[in-house]
Formats: sequence, structure tokens, C-alpha cells
Amino acid sequence: MQAATRTPFYKNLYFQVLIGIAAGVLLGFLAPERGAAMRPLGDGFIKLVRMLIAPIVFCTIAVGIAHIGSLKEVGRVGLRAFVYFEVVSTLALIIGLIVVNTLQPGSGLNVTAAAEDVKAAAAYGAAGAQSPGAVALLLNVIPPTAVDAFARGDILQVLVLSVLAGVALLSLGRRVQGLVALLDQASQALFAIIGIVMRLAPIGAFGAMAFTVGKYGIATLLSLGKLMAGVYATCLLFIIIVLGLVLRFCGLRLLAFLRYLTEEILIVLGTSSSESALPRLMLKLERLGCGKPVVGLVVPAGYSFNLDGTAIYMTMAAVFVAQASGVHLSAGDQVSVLAVLLLTSKGAAGVTGSGFITLAATLATIPAIPPAGLALLVGVDRFMSEARAITNLIGNAVATVAVARWEGALDLERARGILARDIVDDASDIPIGDQPHPVN
Repeated sequence: MQAATRTPFYKNLYFQVLIGIAAGVLLGFLAPERGAAMRPLGDGFIKLVRMLIAPIVFCTIAVGIAHIGSLKEVGRVGLRAFVYFEVVSTLALIIGLIVVNTLQPGSGLNVTAAAEDVKAAAAYGAAGAQSPGAVALLLNVIPPTAVDAFARGDILQVLVLSVLAGVALLSLGRRVQGLVALLDQASQALFAIIGIVMRLAPIGAFGAMAFTVGKYGIATLLSLGKLMAGVYATCLLFIIIVLGLVLRFCGLRLLAFLRYLTEEILIVLGTSSSESALPRLMLKLERLGCGKPVVGLVVPAGYSFNLDGTAIYMTMAAVFVAQASGVHLSAGDQVSVLAVLLLTSKGAAGVTGSGFITLAATLATIPAIPPAGLALLVGVDRFMSEARAITNLIGNAVATVAVARWEGALDLERARGILARDIVDDASDIPIGDQPHPVN
């Protein structure tokens, strides 16, 4: 056990990202055109992280499965993860439906959308209409070629390849020990690259936030403030109550867990993309005491099947559009919305804007809700993406801890020690900004 050392606050990534976010908001508010022009900084940072996600996921999962022991254990971990995903994400959908019916944020609004917003919504609607059905969605999991999955960065397709590679390595055993060691070394090198890229996180957060505020303006929030407040409050309640209880059952405390993930949460807040923190999240969960095979399977799969924040947003947004358009949804209609979202919410990726496209696909399948009502959300969708992205991130982190605990692959004493700041493990090789914070 090693005592935590005090690090100057200005060297911590969370402080630097906070400065970047504040500077971005200020620039976007004072000089909207210049703020909107900062978009390449945010997009560039996200692209730098995303280019590393596919190889990191592949190496981590393949090596993890190769070391897991037996195919039976691989199947058990996967099954338990999907049971957890379905239960918790369905609960998120139901909570969103209850809150939006309680608050009634769209009732009596009758907002007339701007022409440019209608055009933007039409574009999203076209994309949504092309969204695949259940069979096509399952077939899409299989990449045309192995290279194509990596080239497009499709996490789900890379996950399939990774599992197949891991199972093959596991079955070959000692004959491929050298290859397994090589993949493990490659994974360490990739995480070192992530450490370099993370130096740019404050610049990326600055660019993304300056663009959001400069492009859409703070004033945009006022007209649909009730919906935004409802989404943020619901996500917060979901984290505190549902995810907090899950962590409590696992023997950990929510507040300490969130403090441990401070940097990742702030990176997601600044970039509006939960994928921007995926590699760091995997590394930090391993250091927390979760088994590497569990982390490798649960986190990437969660980014396609366990999007709690997106689920909350889509139920509330779909019913809000109906309310604002003067359409009354019966209990049967709302059950239909819930049933459709159980499928479509699983197809949303963790990148900025995907929740809106998935919402368009959902509305296209429910005639009672006018798809043109999406125009009401164009201006504020970007502001709400932070709430759903952060909830997705925390939800996947908690899912990994829960499955690891269920599987008996969680070092609980180590996790408690790290969250209490009593243990620092190999702090020298943690990527930039990941050094433990001092206890105040």
C-alpha cells in the first residue's frame, strides 16, 4: 500500500478540461461566429481517440479471452452482461416515460419550428428512415471484411472479430503464447498513445463547447428549457438511485466512484461523446480491480447495448414531440413507443448526434407521432447530448463493476482502497492526467 501524493491542481486533467470548457462557453457566448469556427478542434480530438478505439478493443478482448481459462467462462460473462444490459436499459426507458408524462414539458407549447430546423430534421428523418430492421441489424454485426470493421471503426463489428480471435487463441493454448504476448504489448503501446492524445483533451473540449454555444446560442435553451431540465434531472436521478443502488449491492459508494472517474466525465462533458473516454475507462476499471476479460467484454458491448442516457433521452424526446405537436398518445401508443425503443436504442452508438438519428428512426415507425416535430429538438439536441453521454459512460462503468462482482472477478478490497485514495498502483504508467487526486 502506498500513500497518495499531492499533485499540483493545475497539472490534473480535470482542471485543464474545466478551463477548456469554461473558455469555450465564454468564446461561444461573446463571439458566436468565432466560437462556431472552433468545431475542428473538438472534432479533431474525437477523431484522434476514435482511431485508437478499434485496435484497443481488439487487443484487450482477444488477450482477455485468451487468459480467461475456458469457453464456458466466456459465455457466462457475456450472458450475464446482456442480462444486466436488458434489465437496466429497460428500466431507463420506463423511468424516462414516467418522468415525461409527469412533467408534460411539451403540453401547450405548440412551437413553430424555424424553416432551417425543419430542413435539418428532414435530413435526420431521411437517415432514420433508412435505419435497418431487426434482421438487418443482426446481419450488420458481421463485417463485409475484417479490414472493413477496423476501417469504419464499428465497435460492434470489432467486438465480434475480437471474440472470435480470443476464442481461437484460447483453443490453441500454449502454441500461440508468443502471439498473445505480442497483442498484450501492442495494447500497452496503444494505451501509451492514448496518454499522449489526452494532453489535447482541454483543447478538444474548448473547441467542441465553443462550437455548441456559438452555433446554437444560449438563448436556444430558454424555449425548450423544461424538456432540457427534465432530461438532466432524470439522468441525475437515474445515476443516483438506480446506478447508486447497483454499486451499493457491489459494496462500493457512488460518490467515491464518480470522483474516481472525474477526468472521464469532464472529457465527455466537453466533447459530448462517450466514446472519447472509452480507452481510459477500460484502463481505469482494470486498475480498480475488475478482471481484464470482464472489462474487455462488457465495456465495448455496453457502448452498443447499454446506453442508459440515450434510452432516457429518446423516451422523453419522443413523447415531448407528440405533446408539443398536440398529439395525444394513449397508454397503448406509449407501450408501442417503449417496445420500438427497446430495439432502436440498442443501435445507437456513443458518438455525438447518434441519439437524434436513432430518435428519427423510432418516430418513423410510429405514425401517431409526426416526424416533422423533430425540428423542435434540432437546436437543443446538442446541449442534451452531454447528459446522455455522461449517463452512458457512468452506466457502462457501473455495469462492468456489477458483472465483475457477479462473476467473482472484482478485487473488492483493492477497489475500496483505490476509491478511498489509500492505494496508488503503478501511478507512473497511468496516462496523462490519470494520477490520483489528493484527498482534500
